[in-house]
Amino acid sequence: MEAPLKTEDALPISSDALLERLTAWELPFELHEHPPLRTVEDAKSVEAAMTVPGEQALRIKNLYLRDKKKRNYLVTLEQDREIDLKALGAALGVGNLSFGSADRLFEVLGVRPGAVTPLAMINGVEKGVRFFMDSAFHEVDRVYMHPLVNDRTIAMSRGDVMRFFEQIGVEPEWVE
Repeated sequence: MEAPLKTEDALPISSDALLERLTAWELPFELHEHPPLRTVEDAKSVEAAMTVPGEQALRIKNLYLRDKKKRNYLVTLEQDREIDLKALGAALGVGNLSFGSADRLFEVLGVRPGAVTPLAMINGVEKGVRFFMDSAFHEVDRVYMHPLVNDRTIAMSRGDVMRFFEQIGVEPEWVE
């Protein structure tokens, strides 16, 4: 596989290296390449081409957040879920939240804006990032997410996503 982005070489773990690890860990995935996606609306424009008829899939949005004590959070939610940061902070029991800067995002999760993904916890686990996942995850067959860059999407089974988290030592906290 060739790296899809020239800037990928600057990532702590490249997308290709992540995909190689998934393969080595025997975690199957389906790879889709597409133009860079920066928003949920962008993602919706390419979803039909990736969808398997009849599957229960989770399409996600990912928020890199910080609290007043400068603690870092990655929150993965169903893509159409409405977000109120004040209510989310209260629901997570962490107080007021705000979006982290692009520089801090790269420092703690090793990705650029638009490429935030649960798979970035491969970097975030070492930086003490707390990971929260939408409980809708339990209702689906597959999850679609970026493999550290936003011009690729992979589909993985729910079970294999959980095996990935186990492999890197992450236990998701669940958001109702």
